[in-house]
Amino acid sequence: MMANLFSSFDPLSAIADLPLNWLSSLLGLLFIPYMFWAQPTRWSLLWSNITLTLHKEFSILLTPKDKGGSIMFVSLFSFIVFNNFLGLLPYVFTSTSHLTTTLALALPFWMSFMLYGWFNHTEFMFAHLVPLGTPPALMPFMVLIETVSNIIRPGTLAVRLAANMIAGHLLLTLLGNTGNSLFPILLSILISAQIILLSLEAAVAVIQAYVFAVLSTLYASEVN
Repeated sequence: MMANLFSSFDPLSAIADLPLNWLSSLLGLLFIPYMFWAQPTRWSLLWSNITLTLHKEFSILLTPKDKGGSIMFVSLFSFIVFNNFLGLLPYVFTSTSHLTTTLALALPFWMSFMLYGWFNHTEFMFAHLVPLGTPPALMPFMVLIETVSNIIRPGTLAVRLAANMIAGHLLLTLLGNTGNSLFPILLSILISAQIILLSLEAAVAVIQAYVFAVLSTLYASEVN
C-alpha cells in the first residue's frame, strides 16, 4: 500500500531507462507569454503586472545598488510557481516535491550569498554573528546559534517547499483511493472535498513560491 501510495512521487520512473518525468520542469517555459504579438494578450498583461509587482516588492528588500537583482528572484518565483501548478495536473510529475530540485535551487543561492558576504563584507558578517546588545557571557553561544541558523537555511528552504507540495498531493491521493468503496452520496461529498482541497493546493502553490523567493531575497539583503 505504501509503495503504491508513493509511486506517484517516484522520480525513478522512466521510459527506456531515461528519466523523462524530470522534463516536466521545463514545461513551465511554454506558459511564459511571448512578446511577438502586435498587441499584448490578456495573459501577457496579467503576467507583466505580476512580475512588475514582484519586482517592486523585492526591490524594497534589496539595497539601491542591487535593484537589478530582483530579476533573478522574480525568475526564481516564476520557475517554482509554474512547476507547482503543473504538479496539480493529472499524470504530471511534480519536481518541486522532491529535495533533489528544491535543494538544487536553495543551496546555490545560499552559497553564493555567503561567499559574497564573507569575501566583500567580512567585518559585517562577523558582527552579524553577535546581535546588538548581547551580554558578553552569552556571546560564544550566540555565535554558535547564529552559525547553525545560517547553515541550515538552505535545508529549511528546500524542506519547506518540498513538504508543503507533497503533503497536499498525498492527501488528494489518499482521498482518491477511497472513492471506489463509497456510496454515491458519500462519493459526491468526497468529490466536493477534493475540489476544495485542489483550490487550497493552488493557493499553496503560489504562496510557497512567493515565500521561497522572498526568503531568498532577505538572505541576499543580509549580506549587504
